[in-house]
Amino acid sequence: MATASNKDPSRRKAAKGQPAQVAADANSSPLFVQSVEKAMSVLTAFDGSKRQLSLSEIAALTGFDMSATQRFTYTLAVLGYLRKDPDSRKYELSPKLLDFTYHYLTSNELVSRATPYLQQLGSETEEATNLTVLDDTDIVFVLRIVSRNVFNAHVITGSRLPAYCTAPGLAMLATFNDGEIDDILSRSHLVPYTSSTVYEPQRIKKRIVQIRKQGYAHAEDEYFLSDISTAAAIVNAHGRAIGAVNIAVARPRWDATRDEKRFADLVISTASAISSRRVSAQMVPSGSI
Repeated sequence: MATASNKDPSRRKAAKGQPAQVAADANSSPLFVQSVEKAMSVLTAFDGSKRQLSLSEIAALTGFDMSATQRFTYTLAVLGYLRKDPDSRKYELSPKLLDFTYHYLTSNELVSRATPYLQQLGSETEEATNLTVLDDTDIVFVLRIVSRNVFNAHVITGSRLPAYCTAPGLAMLATFNDGEIDDILSRSHLVPYTSSTVYEPQRIKKRIVQIRKQGYAHAEDEYFLSDISTAAAIVNAHGRAIGAVNIAVARPRWDATRDEKRFADLVISTASAISSRRVSAQMVPSGSI
């Protein structure tokens, strides 16, 4: 698997982690600080498609005028979150932003509890094993154990993929009620990334019914060709997903008659072991349903 592109507006909107109506209601609150929103808009303009952006490019991506763009980029640079190249005069993200990732990972109970289980799973299978959480309509990789057989090394902590066509996403969606699933699908950018992508809402919901019966989700070639993934949901005491465990395998290493049942049993048992630790509701990310 590899990182999803955030180039199109729908992906950038989903990455904010809030349904449109919820965001609109929050924006109208007297407690909402618009300058903070604007500063975050500048930071999220750096979506990975370009390492550096000029002031005019940042202005175009955020919709701010040049004066506002200058003020926000200057402030973020002074605070250490942006760097300005003295030659090109373009801006780029600073390593200081990684402090947030570090603090999230070291303080997150789910990551802490899941780590030894994923390490064991990776050692046993010699394949890439992942812990993901649901953030609005996407899954986000919060822990990744790679092996020498890893399919795509470009997936790293923080990589974001659509839930509707990924095994971890489908495994988590299957623990929600039908109304919640309809809401998530209605806000998802449903497109066929490959010829194998299941992207029609009715087909996705039919698939979820089967996942509920069998206890795991399986996807082949749906986001990237040659990527095969098997996943099971980690649930809280109420049976709702707070994350998912998956094993990702490259097609040349895949033997359906041998691997699907074996990997399904492994992710189910691993997810169950983590779930049985009764992880707290605090592990659910703020943007989750």
